[in-house]
Amino acid sequence: MSRLAAASLVGTAIEFYDFFVYGTAAALVLGPLFFPTFSPVAGTLAAFATFGVGFVARPLGSVVFGHLGDRRGRRPVMVISLLLTGASTVAVGCVPSYGTLGVAAPVLLLVLRFLQGLGLGGEWGGAVLLTAEHAPAGRRALWSCFPQVGPAVGFVLANGVMLALSAALTDAEFAQWGWRVPFWAAGVLALAGLWLRSSLTESPRFLEIDDHARVPLVEVVRHHGRLVLLTAGALAAGYAVFYAVTTWSLAYATERLGVSRTVMLTCVMAAVLVKGALTPVMALLGDRYGRRPMCLAGCAACALWMLPMVALLATGEPLLMFLGILGALLAFVTMFAVIAAYLPELYEARVRCTGAAVGYNLGGVVGGALTPIVATALAEHGGRVPWGVGAYLTGVALLSLGCFALLPETRPVPVPAVEPATG
Repeated sequence: MSRLAAASLVGTAIEFYDFFVYGTAAALVLGPLFFPTFSPVAGTLAAFATFGVGFVARPLGSVVFGHLGDRRGRRPVMVISLLLTGASTVAVGCVPSYGTLGVAAPVLLLVLRFLQGLGLGGEWGGAVLLTAEHAPAGRRALWSCFPQVGPAVGFVLANGVMLALSAALTDAEFAQWGWRVPFWAAGVLALAGLWLRSSLTESPRFLEIDDHARVPLVEVVRHHGRLVLLTAGALAAGYAVFYAVTTWSLAYATERLGVSRTVMLTCVMAAVLVKGALTPVMALLGDRYGRRPMCLAGCAACALWMLPMVALLATGEPLLMFLGILGALLAFVTMFAVIAAYLPELYEARVRCTGAAVGYNLGGVVGGALTPIVATALAEHGGRVPWGVGAYLTGVALLSLGCFALLPETRPVPVPAVEPATG
């Protein structure tokens, strides 16, 4: 389990590094480079729109790779998805700007972002299921949380590289070539991830299945359609909160408040590090008290914290901004630490890779794709404190709270020990 958890964590870290480095670049530099004819706000919105394309592609990736995972096994999904995401990320770093290619530059950016999302849509299902289906029932949330730690590691890696380059280079150097370096580094990381995953064994639960679904998506829609919609709605809050604080807040603080890139990246990275460290703790609580109670508590905390969070962000004071972001991410991790165990347990094994991944990635479209765009537009038309952004995030959290309330508990019930017979 330790080797499997490590390989899953490293793999998801690499793939989410690829995904997050784009989000950071979109917030900081892609607007002027690829949409120079737009106003600064419109350029940021356009860059966030290309960011959102990755989320739109993720459900399609979960269908394609989910079919492979349910028909051929979880392990091939982990290898192919990593290759696709890594190659498309390196290619983003090679795309010339609008000044060189004209309109072809943002079009290429869109295509490559779509391929990134396609690969990531398959990655989560493969990595999480391989770990969850190997794990003992009483510690499934704990072992399954390690792929969920991967996004935190990937985010810190992506933003750490951006932070180092931002501090070492002038603004002109960063805009000219510095922002491309993290994308090129993705190639080396992908090769390392493939080496780690080459020795993994297939899920024992998959090998036990005698009757594989012929077309998993059709079976999921026919028999689990309501469950997919509920899980998508339930996860929307987590995505909305995470990408509000890790993507939108970067653009808001640097463009509207005049906070330096270095300060803002440091605040966000520090909060994400704390979130990553607490993920196993929250997962242990999920094994002890159940998946659904943790998700309900996390959603309620998100709903209560969003207005204070935007007020703290609007101060422009690094410590207060950090506290606002940290509170949001603690609420987020309360529910998302157990999701990797919860979602697979909701679906039968023969369609689990498709069902769990489609629900998870549809939640990303509802919560992750729209949030940076909506939040940027709301903040632009508000005052110094973007109350509209807080109200929007609160509304998404309440929607997710209602969806979680309609989902069942899945935590395995411990079997009591049988007392030996006495004679």
